[in-house]
Amino acid sequence: MKYNIGDLVTRISHDHDVVFVITDIIDDIYYLKGTSVRLYADSTVDDLQLCEEDDDVEELEYLNRIDLKELDNRDDYFYLPGKILHIDGDYDYLNRCLNYYKKNKIWAIGMLIKEDELPIRIRQLLEEHNPTIVVITGHDAYYPNKDGEGISNYKNSLNFINSVKEARRYEKSHEKLIIIAGACQSNYEELIKAGANFASSPKRINIHALDPAVIASKISLSDVTKDIDLKGILENTKYGIRGIGGIKTKGTMYVGYPR
Repeated sequence: MKYNIGDLVTRISHDHDVVFVITDIIDDIYYLKGTSVRLYADSTVDDLQLCEEDDDVEELEYLNRIDLKELDNRDDYFYLPGKILHIDGDYDYLNRCLNYYKKNKIWAIGMLIKEDELPIRIRQLLEEHNPTIVVITGHDAYYPNKDGEGISNYKNSLNFINSVKEARRYEKSHEKLIIIAGACQSNYEELIKAGANFASSPKRINIHALDPAVIASKISLSDVTKDIDLKGILENTKYGIRGIGGIKTKGTMYVGYPR
């Protein structure tokens, strides 16, 4: 059976665990991108099966279980959520995240930048937009079959790590600039060491396209005087603490009175 660019498919060899869209076909190799999971893959035609629709139902269940707002007496007070700069290496995922921020009435600006350009450009973007929260994400992959266990086993983790380090040179305080970094299978430990507040992926698994935006939104809408519920927010991401981890962090939303 032949498939076309734009078709939705799953992989038989992986028990149909991820829905992909076909992005290209070269020499009978099908190049795939996860519709909701930040994952690139390739496949031969015999391992593919047509999927009639993506996992929107599952995604809605995931998003519906997240309670972002913790606002009381909202008629009496006014609220200033933290500002988000979301830098993403993927156009489709960036737009999905920006729509999520818009839906939750959060100030956010998105920048489409390839992973290898991130370390060079991030400081300029921070100086220009002065965000409270910066998301540094895109695509990554872990290759356990390579020799050794170094950073060369990762597709883009070094780019994310260097971007976090550069962001920390710009702002050393973990409270004044919240950094959320990494993508599927990224080197979690090194990202935290570099200065990220939150990072993927503790168990080197894939993460949902919206996971970084969910974390950023929760922090943006949480009171600046209080620590966020660290375990609660991590357990509410798509794959829980296997996919994203972090450190205790305060919210970034200021509350004013009167409205």
